[in-house]
Amino acid sequence: MNLYEKYCVPYLTDCMCGVGVIHKQRSFVVPKAKGKVLEIGMGSGLNLSHYDAEKVDFIWGLEPSEGMRKRAAPRIAESPLDIKWLGLPSEEIPLDDNSADTVLLTYTLCSIAGWQQALSEMHRVLKPEGKLLFCEHGLAPDGNVQKWQHRLNPLWRKFTAGCNLTRDVPECLETGGFEIEELETGFIKGPRFATYNYWGSAKICS
Repeated sequence: MNLYEKYCVPYLTDCMCGVGVIHKQRSFVVPKAKGKVLEIGMGSGLNLSHYDAEKVDFIWGLEPSEGMRKRAAPRIAESPLDIKWLGLPSEEIPLDDNSADTVLLTYTLCSIAGWQQALSEMHRVLKPEGKLLFCEHGLAPDGNVQKWQHRLNPLWRKFTAGCNLTRDVPECLETGGFEIEELETGFIKGPRFATYNYWGSAKICS
């Protein structure tokens, strides 16, 4: 990890992912989390204010970045929720099979290099009756926007520590063994190449 990724990326990610329109998107899915929750890429704890504390037993916060965990500390101190940090990447989830009632994935799938392995791990630790809740940005349906997404993606990835503009979120989830139950899509406020969103819920394929 270079100095840019260690010191600058946590700050930039916190700022970019903490704007009002992104918080609104988070509010569509995070309150649905219940039981034992595994939050993938918990980052600086931007989802904490959206949880329904009465529904949640505790949260495993999976976050490999020490810088992001440090930025989360003030939010965790103010939260009534019980947080258990897991300081490993999403490709290595240190939980037993069928451990989580809910897996929460918000603006994280875009930056996981080994997303296939990560989704396999989420599938493994999610209880058969559990839910995967997601809110992600990704590949737009518009051909002209897609063209710019593919054109800008190499440079975008470089300055955002691996974030991808071109992931087809439903396709990724289905490849990972999940069946989408609810799905909403659309552009949110901001540059169109980076603001096509997918949000909803999925379950383990029967």
